[in-house]
Amino acid sequence: MTTPPLLTAREKLLLTLRRRRSSSGFWYGLAIELIWPFVMAFTKISWAGGERIPRTGGVLLAANHVSMADPIYDVAFTIANGRMPRFLAKSELWTVPVVKWVLGRGGHIPVYRESAKAGDAYREAVKALERGEVVVFYPEATYTRDPDGWPMKAKNGIGRIAVMTGVPVIPIANWGTQDLLPPDGKPRVWPRKRVTVVTGPPVDLSEYIGKPRTRTNLDGATGAIMSAVTALLGDVRGEIPPAAPYDPAARQEPSGPPTALGESAAS
Repeated sequence: MTTPPLLTAREKLLLTLRRRRSSSGFWYGLAIELIWPFVMAFTKISWAGGERIPRTGGVLLAANHVSMADPIYDVAFTIANGRMPRFLAKSELWTVPVVKWVLGRGGHIPVYRESAKAGDAYREAVKALERGEVVVFYPEATYTRDPDGWPMKAKNGIGRIAVMTGVPVIPIANWGTQDLLPPDGKPRVWPRKRVTVVTGPPVDLSEYIGKPRTRTNLDGATGAIMSAVTALLGDVRGEIPPAAPYDPAARQEPSGPPTALGESAAS
């Protein structure tokens, strides 16, 4: 795969007119309406593979994480392809004015890390998938600390949920958002950045579905998912990924602010 071509102005206009608007809830829908013009006008968008997202039924989207801006573009990509995504987000965001309304009333799932309620996120994600929702998952639980931007070693929560539900798991590669919003949190809007979002075919987890949910099987399922995500990113970048994922724990480094379901919530 090569990096897909940029969306034209006509394609962006058609996406704006045709994109999914129902089932967002008022506040989530309002946030999308406000952010959508920025996404379309102030970045060069390169998308491909949206047809791989099933139009109905529960779907787990597994994405790499290079920037805090990834959710914005993953939302835009998903709703442009006919589905309304739900996210797992750290519980602290449910205390922020306006943000808590967007998250809470948009059907998103709070993650209470290192608390008695940590398992709630896992259970709510399973329920959402059983209801036929699309759940976006960042298995690394934060944006990558790999110096070259490759995915890190993932938490096995996504493997547990995938094995438990048996829903399709679609890998997503994000690239370019790290130029738009780097880890230092200072946006770099101009010159306009190119942002690429690409999906791959569903991950084959037949080796793990229906088997005992042991740590070995959950780690194996998670590894298969992350291998697909990493290979997809390698295709987008036109580079060969490292043989083994970066492991911040092995280097005793902080993993950064949590943005998705992590080990404490789903292991």
